[in-house]
Amino acid sequence: MTATPLPADVLAARILDALPQTQCTRCGYPDCAAYAHAIAAQEAPINQCPPGGAQGIERLSAITGQAVLALNPEFGLEGPRTVAFIDEDWCIGCTLCIEACPTDAIYGTNKRMHGVIEAFCTGCELCIPVCPVDCILLEPVHNASPEQNLPTGWQAWSEDLAQTARTRYAAAQSRRAKSAQSKRKAKAEEAADKLSDLAKHSRISDPVELERKKALIEAAMARARQS
Repeated sequence: MTATPLPADVLAARILDALPQTQCTRCGYPDCAAYAHAIAAQEAPINQCPPGGAQGIERLSAITGQAVLALNPEFGLEGPRTVAFIDEDWCIGCTLCIEACPTDAIYGTNKRMHGVIEAFCTGCELCIPVCPVDCILLEPVHNASPEQNLPTGWQAWSEDLAQTARTRYAAAQSRRAKSAQSKRKAKAEEAADKLSDLAKHSRISDPVELERKKALIEAAMARARQS
């Protein structure tokens, strides 16, 4: 008897559970959830996740029924687990790395030296390209003698680390969405305040032109509220 195919959303959820949750975007998608949905929709193969490595592909194969494939090198290579470190002698406190970190593993304030909470860093590398002074380095988590091989993929990761990363990513996304909403609200209130006395805030003096300008602005604000 042929098994009944899982609904796409259920399949995507199972796939997401099997991904390492590094949120590194190396698969070509904005996060692990997006890649999971792409696999479930048969829009992406199962061999685009370097952090999961060969074992991760085997996990996805068992869930999807797709054949096991070698990791596609176009998306990266399987390697040891790494964490980011910030060189305090060069950090200028620009906060760009904080904004780029998917799990809020970087702390600091504007114009103050930043640091990395190692336990929460997924080694995603997203902080590196945004650093204007190249003061962020990646170092392997595990120590090994020269003749030993460092663990890679799920051998270097764990379910607990994946769950922690997933939880922190969700919290970071929620916080950033609320912050963006708050900024939009503040800007809207500022715009409404200026609009209430447009003549005071505009170089236009013609009453007719001011009313036309006001109507255009009100229409734009209405569209913004609906989007």
